[in-house]
Amino acid sequence: MGAHAATLFWLGFDFKMAAIDSAISNVVILLASLIVSNTLRYYQPGRGKYFYIVTWCALLAILAVFLTRLLLLKLYPQDAVYEGVINKSLIIRCCVSFLLISGMGLISMLWYTQQEQKENERRKTDAERLARDAELYNLRQQLQPHFLFNSLNSISALIGRRPDEARTMIYQLSDFLRGTLRKEENEFVTLEEELQHLQLYLDIEKVRFGHRLKTEIRKEEGCSELILPAMLLQPLVENAIKFGLYDTTGEVTITIDAKCLQNYLRLIIKNPYDTNTVRPNSGTGFGLGSIKRRLYLLFARTDLLDTNGENDIFTTTVKIPQL
Repeated sequence: MGAHAATLFWLGFDFKMAAIDSAISNVVILLASLIVSNTLRYYQPGRGKYFYIVTWCALLAILAVFLTRLLLLKLYPQDAVYEGVINKSLIIRCCVSFLLISGMGLISMLWYTQQEQKENERRKTDAERLARDAELYNLRQQLQPHFLFNSLNSISALIGRRPDEARTMIYQLSDFLRGTLRKEENEFVTLEEELQHLQLYLDIEKVRFGHRLKTEIRKEEGCSELILPAMLLQPLVENAIKFGLYDTTGEVTITIDAKCLQNYLRLIIKNPYDTNTVRPNSGTGFGLGSIKRRLYLLFARTDLLDTNGENDIFTTTVKIPQL
């Protein structure tokens, strides 16, 4: 705008006339630029269609110049010298207007394209998050019928022979399921909360298996407030019970160790197993498969769960990153 006015002033026109010419020209160009920008907000040309935008900018530039000429000649109708300067500068004015309008169009197109890409990425991220949450919810929901089926079978078997134990197991199952419903609201819980919930599960299993099931839970000091996904331990311990007790009639001890590492909570579950009936590295069981998938969905890592079988002891190790 200053260069425009300075050029007219240099050509011999007074400052007021130069300023008015510059102001009107730039306001009209600005309006044309806003039209282009607003158009590109709702219409993004595909490949091979940029010619239409260039043509649109050129037409607006020509229209802006002639509209400016009309307004200026209305203000100075008797100035033949000024009219001559305007007519001689039409091509230059059109070129400058085209550059300014098309420049605004280019900036607008880049801006709106970038915004659209960000919006697409946001929608994609939201869709992936919803899909992940749905899968996590589905994995957690599958644990309930799986465990509930076993518990109800045990209660059914106890009702006729040991009704008092069946009644106790029903109360324990009720407490466990009530705690499970509360945990549905939280994706992560503290280790202390998880162990309390696990103890309810173990109390139920001890009614099922009696003296055959022994458990040892060891926790390092300072680990109680570390976090882990809710209901992570229960399917792991259920898997240990399944492969530790189902093929034997003797007493079995399952150990659960919680250790604090730098930026990790490490959980180690050990159970004896029969090498003749169980393959130690097969990863058999819904519990291990669901936990591995769940850890991947939460932390995008595949190295957080490890299993190993040595000397008739099956060991499951889980590392939980501390966020």
